[in-house]
Order: sequence, then C-alpha cells, then structure tokens
Amino acid sequence: MTLTVSYEHCRRLNARHGRSFYLATLLLPAWKRRHVHALYGFARHVDDIVDEYRATGAEGRAAALDQVKGRLDAALVGEHVRDPVLPAFVHTVRSFGVEREDIDAFLESMRADLTVTRYATYDDLLAYMEGSAAAIGLMMLPVLETLPGAARTAREPARELGRAFQLTNFLRDVAEDLDRGRVYLPTNDLKRFGVTEEDLASGKCTPGIRELVAFEADRAREHYGRALEGVKLLVPSSRPCIRAAHELYGGILDEIAACGHDVLARRARVPRRRRAVIYTRHLLAASAAGRAERRVPAGTV
Repeated sequence: MTLTVSYEHCRRLNARHGRSFYLATLLLPAWKRRHVHALYGFARHVDDIVDEYRATGAEGRAAALDQVKGRLDAALVGEHVRDPVLPAFVHTVRSFGVEREDIDAFLESMRADLTVTRYATYDDLLAYMEGSAAAIGLMMLPVLETLPGAARTAREPARELGRAFQLTNFLRDVAEDLDRGRVYLPTNDLKRFGVTEEDLASGKCTPGIRELVAFEADRAREHYGRALEGVKLLVPSSRPCIRAAHELYGGILDEIAACGHDVLARRARVPRRRRAVIYTRHLLAASAAGRAERRVPAGTV
C-alpha cells in the first residue's frame, strides 16, 4: 500500500461512514484535509474490528486489535507493514507529533468494548469516552493547529468536542448499539426515568424513553457549548471546518428533538438541504483563510 493510496483509502472511509464530518473537512485546506482523513480512517478501521467482526467472538477481535497494535508499533519504527490505513496514519502522526499516549488511550477504549457493555453512571461513561472520543479530539488538534501559545489551552475544548460528538452518536444509535449487545446510556439514568432495556428493545418509544433521551441530549449540548470556546484558539483556516462540524453534529440533536426524542423509530439524520446550507455558510470564510495562509508545512504531503 503506497502512501498516496493509503491516504485515498482513508478519505473513502471518511466519505462513506462519516458523511457530516467529511463534509466539514472539505472546508480545510487540501494539504490539511488528508491528514484529518488519515486520523479518521485509523479510528474507523479499529472501530470496525470491534463492531463488525462479531463472528470471531471477543477473543478473535482482541487478537485482531493486537495485530493492529503490532503493525502500528512496527510502522512507527520504520518497518513496512501490510495495512490499508497505517501508512497514511503513521505519516500523519510523525508529521504533526501526534502523542502516542492519545493513540494508546483510544486503543484501550476500543478493547474495553469487547468486554464492557454497560455503564452504571455518567462518570463511568465519561471515563470510556476519554479514550474513545476525547483522545480523537486531541489527536486532531496538532493537524488543525492552534494559535501560538494556545496548544495547552485548546486541549480541553478539543476533548469536549469529541465527547459531544460521541454522545450524539450514542443517542442516534441506541437501537443499533443494542443489537450489538451494548447500552451506552448510563444504567442509573435508565432507572431514573423508569426505562428498562426491554423497553429499548421493544422499538416503542415510551414517555420515559423520550424524557431520558432529552436529558442526555441536554448533556451533549453542554459539551458542545464548552467545545465552542476552543474554535478561536485554532488557526483561521481550521475554524470553518470545526464550526461546520459543530453545527452538523449538533443538528442531529435538533432532528432527534424534532421527532419527539424518538430514537427507536428511525436513525436521525440532518437533511441534505440543511447540510448544504451549513457548508455554504462557512465556505467563504474557509476560502479566505486558506488564501491568506497559502503554505504547506515541511514534511507533509
């Protein structure tokens, strides 16, 4: 797998599986865009091992994760490996100094999905999201670039945006996750609103489920609010992308609310027209910022 082909593979993964985020990435300068796709591609590749290889059982998926980590370790020290996403991912990690600690935190969270299927409290869920979502935000940060002196301050908003995106996905995908044997809504929240797992599995949205989803959606909005503070800490060419992603993912919560917080009847999606409006709204700022920078950092492609 050549570097160019690996980057294209990651781009296709992003376009196929993360349509809203992919649309937002089109607002980035072209040189920066492919590195964001590489990070997404790696995360998606690992997530697919956890979610889609059910026939192999937990042990088989754990072995597959071990193999990915082994190939990653080898690639990071310069060895050639047979893997569709690692050439691009490792090139991006090296080019931008992505922290190995954040990569390992993500891999550990993915491993937890093999054995942990319920979370008693929201604090427990936050601990999981620290690796599965917040770590992704931190990996993206060096690629997006911060203003001079703002790298440390920008870390927490980046983590908050990861949490906001992930919690939004959990709400949108309640039925899909349940089919995989997982419930990401905290157990004590289900009890608080009188919801059982049997209620979720029934496909019928009870008043308790609607109240539960509305409660968790408010939590997600709090994360979005705290994440927004970090946009001004990014270089201008990255701000339109993150603002658009913020609106596109936040729009999923709007769609959930519009259907009375029924997340069982259908998968909430932002309508194509609204996605186009959001993209167009930020396109002028993205073009102006890209022209103002007109540079490609050394070591990137």
